[in-house]
Amino acid sequence: MKNRRTVLRLAPALAALVPLCRPAIGQGSRFPDRPIRVIIPFAAGGSNDIVGRVLTESMGARLGQTFVVENRGGAGGILGNETVARAPKDGYTILLGGSGSFLISSLVQPRVPYDIINDFAPIGFVGNAPNVITVSPGVEARSMGELRDLARRARPPLSYASPGVGTTGHVLGALLALTFEAEMEHVPYRGTGPAITDVLAGRVQILTNAAAPLRPHIASGGLRAIAVAAPRRLSFLPEVPTTVEQGFNDVLSSTWYGLLAPAGTPADRVAALHQALNATLADESVKQRLAEEGVEIEASPTPQDFSRFIERDRQRWQQVVTRANIRAE
Repeated sequence: MKNRRTVLRLAPALAALVPLCRPAIGQGSRFPDRPIRVIIPFAAGGSNDIVGRVLTESMGARLGQTFVVENRGGAGGILGNETVARAPKDGYTILLGGSGSFLISSLVQPRVPYDIINDFAPIGFVGNAPNVITVSPGVEARSMGELRDLARRARPPLSYASPGVGTTGHVLGALLALTFEAEMEHVPYRGTGPAITDVLAGRVQILTNAAAPLRPHIASGGLRAIAVAAPRRLSFLPEVPTTVEQGFNDVLSSTWYGLLAPAGTPADRVAALHQALNATLADESVKQRLAEEGVEIEASPTPQDFSRFIERDRQRWQQVVTRANIRAE
């Protein structure tokens, strides 16, 4: 009985010591000490999925922890983005964000349940997949200047296909119409595949997209490449001139990728993920695999650099979306 009373007297003191024994987040605890969930806001099998799995496989090896990929498609990326925005702020749920699914969707959708600036903590930039402007072979244009002149006189207007409303292909097509000062008709599809099919058949005249899915059709002659919407030519399409070379300096567009965590994630955990990401992007085997997807690696020196990039790109596309009155219904 005496021993029991002694234990009871000691219990409050021991309880007070328990919090002191727990490592605080960001203050000595090992990170990560359990699997990290990676949300990819698209179905499995596409370019986003491939890029995400290449990155997380190598990052997991570097951090000594498993990265579990979860494909959460729907609503143009919004469902997956919201999953991360509302996740615990501990670094164990991160997002593969992109130009269309993350940034442009926030500009064209009437209601988005998060703020891409205030609800996310950028981890790091991955790189760009510059978009290529292509036409059906029946279109009588072989340069940006010829395509502009054709667009101005075409009756009915030239049409351009995209993988859907609010995608990078949609806003680049709108940017072309604004730059050409010509009316052009947008024809949205449910993905890149159906859009390519109709342009190959000549039912739609223009298609802009990342280079990887267009490359075999350009090689076969099914599509004619007019320009790469970037300052530099692509290494695997060296014969295709850029928009800048052709005097269209403002027609720049790429499908970009980056990793983000929920806002409020401890800075040291963001830094650990950023370090693992940049080490991954410096790996030659990763470079080769991403190059096959048309991605030009461009690691950000710090998470803050990626944050500034997002803000600049948002302002640029906001102008296009506003001028072209793009709105998802």
